[in-house]
Formats: sequence, structure tokens, C-alpha cells
Amino acid sequence: MTQDASLITLALSKGRIFDETLPLLKAAGIEVAEDPEKSRKLILGTNRPDVRVVLVRATDVPTYVQYGGADLGVAGKDVLLEHGGQGLYQPLDLNIARCRMSVAVRDDFDYAAAVKQGSRIRVATKYTTVARQHFADKGVHVDLIKLYGSMELAPLTGLADAIVDLVSTGSTLKANHLVEVEHIMPIASRLVVNQAALKLKRATLRPLIDAFATAIPKE
Repeated sequence: MTQDASLITLALSKGRIFDETLPLLKAAGIEVAEDPEKSRKLILGTNRPDVRVVLVRATDVPTYVQYGGADLGVAGKDVLLEHGGQGLYQPLDLNIARCRMSVAVRDDFDYAAAVKQGSRIRVATKYTTVARQHFADKGVHVDLIKLYGSMELAPLTGLADAIVDLVSTGSTLKANHLVEVEHIMPIASRLVVNQAALKLKRATLRPLIDAFATAIPKE
């Protein structure tokens, strides 16, 4: 838990999740004091002395919340599926930072033939848990190659037959002569809360969660 029992610590990642969480915070009466893109600070104050924001990598948000480095956080469903969500209360789908997880291949690759039941395919992804389950459900053997970035290069260089990655507009795929061949699931960001904090700081956390709930953007 955080050292000050009255302090609420919110873990966010820079970029789209941070930007799209700001209106939810504003609905709860919280405004972040600094722009993370202009500051080198990793801990940002707010207009409330009892609330602060810590900036961490998107993949680390669940870990900070699980182990009490933060009381609550905002994490993509993709990150939570890979993390497993152990020890986390997930009260809200915030309906922000929306995209989809998809399978993509080179536009000249015969995906239908490659995934006939019992076949084997090489897939590059950082979402190994999701990818393994997806292809297992199809009865396809998969050799997973874990990458952390520039996923589109894998099929172009022959490293893999396909990739499993997040897709927003699809423009990056198109620019690299790749096509989406399957949508695995829609992805949005969720509010995650440390279970011990929810009990110990309930009087402060519950109004925050309720304010978030009323401010969730509609479809």
C-alpha cells in the first residue's frame, strides 16, 4: 500500500489512455497539475492534495495496482488478459482507448489454407496468452514468437506467417501490405482497483469509482 493512508494513487500510462482518462477525472473533480508530455516527472500532483497520478508503462499498470504501488489504475483489456488480473478488482469498462485485437498477414498470404485444422502456423505477437488460446480454439498448432514492437515487420521478413496485434484504423497494416484476416476481440480500457485499498480507503475510492461510472463515454 502507499505510505500515506489518506493518499490515493492512480496509475496511468502516457498517450491515448492518459488523454482519454482526463475527462473521467474531471467528472470526479480531479485535474492533473502538469502535462506528462511536457514534464519529466513520473509522479504528478492534482488539484486535490489527497490524489496523485503515477506514470508507468501500460504493461506495468496492473502490477503497480496488484502490489499496492497504486490504489487504482487504467489498463487496456489486452494488458489485463496477458497479466491475468490476479488480485485486481475490475469494476468498470471505461469504454476509452478503443480498438480491436486482430490477426493480420501479408496481403498475398493464403491464411485460410494456413489455418486448416491440425496445421501449424508461426505467429509473432506480444499477446502470447490471447494468441495461444485463439489458435487452440481453432485446432491450429502455433509457434509463438514474442516481439515488443514493429510487429508488421515479422511477416514481411519471413519471421512469422501472421501477427496478432491491436488495430485501430488499419492504416499501418495497409501501408505495409498487410491485411486483417480475423478479429479476435474488441479492446477498451478498464478501471482496476487494489482490493486491499478498496477496503481501507473505501470512503475516498468509492466516490471516485462512482464518478467514473457516470462519466463513461457512450458507444
